[in-house]
Amino acid sequence: MSLIDVGAPRLARNGLRFAFYGRVSTEDNQDPEASRNWQRSRALTLIEPAGGEIVAEYFDIGMSRSLPWKRRPRANDLLADLTKPNRGFDAIVIGEPQRAFYGGQFLLTMPVISHYGVGLWVPEVGGAIDPDSEAHELIMGVFGGMSKGERTRIKIRVRTAMAAQAKIEGRYLGGRPPYGYRLADLGPHPNPAKAADGKRLHQLEAHPDYAPVVKRIFAEYLRGRGFYAIAEALTRDGILSPSQADPGRNSHRTGEGWSKGAVKAILENPRYTGRQVWNKQRKDEVLLDVENVAEGYETKLRWNKEGSWVWSDKVVHEPLVSVTDFEATKKVRAAHGHDRTNRERTRTQHFYVFKSRLWCGLCGRKMQGQQNHGKPNYRCRYAKDYALANHVQHPDNVYVKEEDVLPILDKWLIKLFAPHRIGDTIRTMADNAAALAEPATAPEPDADAAAKVAECDAKLETYRAALEAGADPVTVSGWIAEINAKRAAAVASSATGRARANPQGRLSEEAITLMIQALGDIREVIQNATLEDKARVYDQLGLRLTYAPSTKTIRAEMNLDPNGRGVMVSVRGGT
Repeated sequence: MSLIDVGAPRLARNGLRFAFYGRVSTEDNQDPEASRNWQRSRALTLIEPAGGEIVAEYFDIGMSRSLPWKRRPRANDLLADLTKPNRGFDAIVIGEPQRAFYGGQFLLTMPVISHYGVGLWVPEVGGAIDPDSEAHELIMGVFGGMSKGERTRIKIRVRTAMAAQAKIEGRYLGGRPPYGYRLADLGPHPNPAKAADGKRLHQLEAHPDYAPVVKRIFAEYLRGRGFYAIAEALTRDGILSPSQADPGRNSHRTGEGWSKGAVKAILENPRYTGRQVWNKQRKDEVLLDVENVAEGYETKLRWNKEGSWVWSDKVVHEPLVSVTDFEATKKVRAAHGHDRTNRERTRTQHFYVFKSRLWCGLCGRKMQGQQNHGKPNYRCRYAKDYALANHVQHPDNVYVKEEDVLPILDKWLIKLFAPHRIGDTIRTMADNAAALAEPATAPEPDADAAAKVAECDAKLETYRAALEAGADPVTVSGWIAEINAKRAAAVASSATGRARANPQGRLSEEAITLMIQALGDIREVIQNATLEDKARVYDQLGLRLTYAPSTKTIRAEMNLDPNGRGVMVSVRGGT
């Protein structure tokens, strides 16, 4: 039985019908099948004496407990199924409260469950939760706090162990090898359990082709050459840049040559001195919305100050530069930057409504936000970042003002989604999807594909009903995107399914209509909402803007397809 299958509802013979919910994450370091089995067994032990049976199952795999229910796929499905009159179950049972609820999640989730007349059974309570009981609320709050504390203790133990391994043992703790090094095998992992799983220890060793390049970069910089001059010379000499040398692990890079940023990163990397260095970066959990804590957190990678880095006590791999030369390069950089390293630098956070949505039409790179005279602008500095040896015709800087783009874009969207034009807009999007769809191949038929498609279609109907009942449009839109992705995968696995349900392998007019309905009144948001709300709508529409400096025009594309195919509308207007 699949860990995430939901069985067809069956009537319990003697008592309540239950939906089982469980969760396992990578941080728990458990086998998903074993974890599911013991959680489900514990739930059955609770409900079977009362004549209950499990008729539906929702089990999240690889989902952190810190994520709220709406951001866990299977928990989100369970919340969606609560709205269905024929959901097939009367109550929810969980195997362990720490697995289901983290921090204050119980207080946010239980009112929703109770609203739809569904009970919640928990082993630690010995049966059903009484939503009006202060004692039950207190108990569940304690378990939520225990869950949060357990996760915190795990993080502390892991980080403390890794710091000791880096400092005392000089152990390589994973990650991408720095340019100029490659991984060497040191034998089986010292942990017997990990060794039994085939895990091995590794160490950095000098790469025969790229280690000399690193030495050249340090030598040229100490002779007075700048980042840009070094990058240009390396590209001209045909030397592979880091992204060209390892394209599989640098797919996010352009791979067009050496950038001055790549040179700078090499000069700032202390691991070239032969010592292992850990904790240069950290993961911070940041609230998605400070006005709505229930939305939960997102993880962001941030740089630590040099004083908190963990250095190995001894040299553990071949140095490519001496400590003396490495410290000398730091002094040169400090002098060029007017000793910035000795001054505290502060950054002001600015909101950019087109962040990650505006692209340069010359080089195809994302344009970066920048404040000019207190107003948001976007720029592309391709020629400043990459060596001229790439022969790309590109100005030093390409600028576009946000205030020039925003009103034109909004006017276009308001026109597209006007009540008398929205039908034509949807048909145009569907037709463009058909024109851009890739030729269908002939995969092996999947016997279960038709059932999966039918299940997805049923859920889409449920989401439509939820919209009409007044459910949150943003939340429902996320559900729809996820189900459309699953539906597309099922359709793609069946030739007969493709021919019947989606002849061109694309989103249908009905699917596009449903997704647009989930966004609510787009015109109202565009006309009256804050920039933050507009940005959310642009994100749901899959908006992509491409700026052509020569004609000073913007090309706007909308892509509602979760698989990223072909739902596109374009507009051209002077900025």
